Amino acid sequence: MKLLLMFYFLGMSFFGYFLAPQKSKAESIKNGSEIYHDFCYRCHGINGVGQDDLIPPLKSSDYLMNNIDLSIAGLKYGLKGKITVNGIVYDSYMAYQGLDNDEIADVMNYILNQWENINEGFITAQQVEKIPKSILEK
Repeated sequence: MKLLLMFYFLGMSFFGYFLAPQKSKAESIKNGSEIYHDFCYRCHGINGVGQDDLIPPLKSSDYLMNNIDLSIAGLKYGLKGKITVNGIVYDSYMAYQGLDNDEIADVMNYILNQWENINEGFITAQQVEKIPKSILEK
């Protein structure tokens, strides 16, 4: 009987996880705004403009919009080395911030839909989870 109950509760947990309603894009963006203001704005600025030639902008960023998986990996693992954003080469370091996959998805949804950035997609924690560190080594 105990074994049957164990399988029942495991099965219900499994189905509950996958059938639970996902947060909306608007909720994700709202959560992402809070995360951005806690972790990102000190370097990238309150308006996403970055810092001169030191920190790249997120506002109207061709790198961000054209390299979403690489941008996710940068948040997930940290980023160092040269990247080109809007024709300017940045060679700096962004430390790993300790965000979980859900928080990374939320902040990505926020920055992909702010400051003249428009992204019709919706980043999920499951998408973030699948991004390997090796993507940064290419």
